[in-house]
Amino acid sequence: MSAPERIRSGRHWPLGATWDGAGVNFALFSEHASAVELCLFDRADAGRPVATVPLRERSEFVWHAYLPDVRPGQFYGYRVDGPWAPGEGHRFNRNKLLLDPYARAIAGVVRVNDALLGHDPRGGDDAAPSRIDSAGALPKCVVVESAFSWGDDAPPRTPWTRTVLYECHVRGMTMLHRGIDEALRGTYLGLASEPILEHLHSLGVTAVELLPVHHFGDDAALVRRSLRNYWGYNSIGFFAPEARYATTMLGGQVAEFKTMVQRFHRAGIEVILDVVFNHTGEGSHAGPTLSLRGIDNRAYYRLDPADRRRCVDFTGCGNTLDLRHPRVLQLVMDSLRYWVGEMHVDGFRFDLAPVLGREERDFDRFSGFFDAVLQDPLLAQVKLIAEPWDLGPGGYQTGAFPAPWSEWNDKYRDTVRRFWRGDEGVVPQLASRLSGSSDLFQLSDRGPRASINFVTCHDGFTLHDLVSYERKHNR
Repeated sequence: MSAPERIRSGRHWPLGATWDGAGVNFALFSEHASAVELCLFDRADAGRPVATVPLRERSEFVWHAYLPDVRPGQFYGYRVDGPWAPGEGHRFNRNKLLLDPYARAIAGVVRVNDALLGHDPRGGDDAAPSRIDSAGALPKCVVVESAFSWGDDAPPRTPWTRTVLYECHVRGMTMLHRGIDEALRGTYLGLASEPILEHLHSLGVTAVELLPVHHFGDDAALVRRSLRNYWGYNSIGFFAPEARYATTMLGGQVAEFKTMVQRFHRAGIEVILDVVFNHTGEGSHAGPTLSLRGIDNRAYYRLDPADRRRCVDFTGCGNTLDLRHPRVLQLVMDSLRYWVGEMHVDGFRFDLAPVLGREERDFDRFSGFFDAVLQDPLLAQVKLIAEPWDLGPGGYQTGAFPAPWSEWNDKYRDTVRRFWRGDEGVVPQLASRLSGSSDLFQLSDRGPRASINFVTCHDGFTLHDLVSYERKHNR
């Protein structure tokens, strides 16, 4: 199929699909690709593009073009050519349509399907590339109009000393709530409805900490058991709000997310996102090819130096993003700035945060990621919270993060639980935890605000169940 007329070379920045009022600039980073093709679709579920555009211009390993005839609402994806050489870390396969890592919206749900595998599963290994075209099985990226009437929206900027965090799930918080319009249950708009706002105010909550809202996929292992990734810790789009939490999946999720934030701010409540930058939903080397793996596997992921067919796995999820690469670090930083600058969120809780600070192997509080965050004037204004452990060597790092980071304090959690249960000899430890856990944080020149004092979270019982039993009570 032919390409649209009047194609221009465009720019290599900003990355992603950028609407300027007259047309759209497309830019995609791939260091090792030999060719990149932009595919335009008329439907989110289409298997064939209405037009294809070879991106012939490349600057600093960014492939780009400007299309003056494209408008917001356009569905698109990429095909990327290059070597299929798993032993060298390369998994290019032009039969696979790929999601733009910078897509502002993704139309639809990524469902488990063998067509999404870059390798041919019939051989029992990943030695041969799949010849199946995946376009019909993959949702499409959407060009988004970023304009929004924010009015007088302003961040509450609640001081840490008065911050009360409430971790919640967009769908779970609202899906069965009879006080919410049935059409809005399970959505961003439902979460920011009056019944929820009134409930949070009654508890004294000053900030909601949303479980992951980056667009995510389901794990094949879960799907085989008729389950799905309910929590959402399987991101495949670091700029795209999860479509299943919106009343429309065709790009409107961006405006609905912004409306939710605006309503929370009017109520004086901050919005903090639980973000997963340690891995992606593409899983291990045997997982699907959805985006980064097909765009440039060797650049985006940490690969085992002894066997580049396989990913290094510090996350327990099959792969680990390689933030040592400047373009991967840029991806994460651009995403954080986007959610603060464009989506007006007030902070982040970083899942398995030590992964982000690993250099060659070990955690380093002076790593490039922490340096980049520290000097960023936009991120300096928001709350930064670390989950201070991962599954890599030396993965327990409570108390080791640099200022201005705060950390989930598992010592506080465990001590309060033991005291509540009636264990003996806990009072001295409880006194230390209630007074700021200086034994953990003073060495990094941080005070009590560095400690996020929590008792329970999504990993385990609800607070009601936790305080109802003396011992583990899983039925």
